[in-house]
Amino acid sequence: MVPAAAPRPPLSRTRIRVAWGIALAVDAIQIPVEVTGPVGWLLGVGLDVVTMVVLWAMLGFHWAFLPSFLTEWIPYLNLAPFWTLAVALATRGRGDAGLPLPTEALK
Repeated sequence: MVPAAAPRPPLSRTRIRVAWGIALAVDAIQIPVEVTGPVGWLLGVGLDVVTMVVLWAMLGFHWAFLPSFLTEWIPYLNLAPFWTLAVALATRGRGDAGLPLPTEALK
């Protein structure tokens, strides 16, 4: 029997926006860096390690970070925006302000 997963705590809008900004910036930086050859690949690997640590610290562990981190180590595969996809999956439904329920809106 598998225990039910504990609900993840909500994240502030600022954290979500900063995480999205980091992921978009890293993916945008890696495209021209990857094309430069082996030196760019080594710089990209270092950028991936830093990105993994920062996003993990900001959002907590999420399974989507692992494939993103591993596929970024394969040359020319990291031209796809894997960090942006990982942040989209990690922040999905974790915002702190939800829509009010109909009964709360009438009060």
